[in-house]
Amino acid sequence: MALSVSPALPSPSEGIRTLARFGFAAKGIVYFLLGGLALLAATGMKGGQTADKEKAVLTLQELPMGRWLLGLVALGLFGYVIWRFVQAVRDTEHKGTKPMGLAKRLGYAGSGALYAALALYAGRAAVQGAPPSSSGNGRQTLVAKVLEFPLGEWLVGAAALLTIGIGLYQIYRAYAGKFKKDVDSSSLSSEQKQLVERTGQAGYTARGIVLGILGYFLLQAALNSNSQEVQGTEGAFDLLSSMGPAVLGIVALGLMAYGVYQIVRARFPMLQV
Repeated sequence: MALSVSPALPSPSEGIRTLARFGFAAKGIVYFLLGGLALLAATGMKGGQTADKEKAVLTLQELPMGRWLLGLVALGLFGYVIWRFVQAVRDTEHKGTKPMGLAKRLGYAGSGALYAALALYAGRAAVQGAPPSSSGNGRQTLVAKVLEFPLGEWLVGAAALLTIGIGLYQIYRAYAGKFKKDVDSSSLSSEQKQLVERTGQAGYTARGIVLGILGYFLLQAALNSNSQEVQGTEGAFDLLSSMGPAVLGIVALGLMAYGVYQIVRARFPMLQV
């Protein structure tokens, strides 16, 4: 009598890869929406706004089956969070245990924590069918508490310089080609590879500019001992808009490109777990 063989279950590594790919796709959608809204604002078109990531994901609710789409993005973001913590704990990038390597691994965990908050926000909005209640500007509240510490201004100043440094590194990563190792381009033509590379360069440059502005806001808060100086992505877009709609539009297109690159990364991942 023939024995039936049940299909093999995916290994833990395959499961983590799948979570990571969903995460990259969800992150790409968030950035594409973020840049798209800013581009509409720069061109004066209906629906445009300088928004943060929370407001950007909420625009999905306006689409057919919007709550389901928002829920899928939330699940994808949770996948990205898990992948970030796997990177930190299992050292999938081989950063090692020296101070610089540990700092980078801590950065992976920090990124995971930030996206966990966004994933929770999107998930609650999908379940409730309405934006979750907000208790005010969380960044300003946190910075206000830190400023009350001994040497609080120095702590906020250090965070500002770190944020600016990360922003500059994103720009360096764009033009040094560091990001190219994240995409398995073996099945792409030379023209497709070049297009992916240009998209990544534009995306990482725009992201670096926005992070640099966020660091500038933090630095002003430290120098003036005033948490009200702290702004999020929305404030960064407003600052860019004050320089002219063309400036805002260029950065917005760059963020959309970053979103597209993350979606390409989801389709052609280069992952080690």
